[in-house]
Amino acid sequence: MIKDEHLPAMQGMFPSWITSCSKDGEPNTTVISQIWYVDKNHVALSFQFFNKTKKNILFNPFAYATITDPSNMKQYNLELQFDHSETEGELFDEMDMKLQAIASMTGMTGIFELQAADVYKVLSISN
Repeated sequence: MIKDEHLPAMQGMFPSWITSCSKDGEPNTTVISQIWYVDKNHVALSFQFFNKTKKNILFNPFAYATITDPSNMKQYNLELQFDHSETEGELFDEMDMKLQAIASMTGMTGIFELQAADVYKVLSISN
């Protein structure tokens, strides 16, 4: 599903966004710093401040995300389905380390705290 051509858009050079929907049908879109490549069929999002998004996903596990390739500004839309959360392990540690580096560079040390790496199955990718 995820091809090599999509990988530059998952490096965090440009913010991405994710849209979820509440149980009442109200959409919620939020900007996120990065969508992480996990494998050809999965991506991960850092769960830090996603209270509304997380609540929506627990009710309705489907979401849409948009990523941007910094080399050509091409955008890709990902149809996602929540799979699971990880609060430890290699993926969690890698995401936490990058998040702490970003916090350090932006003067936000101690503010950003990774609560979980939320893993999503990629159902489709379109441009």
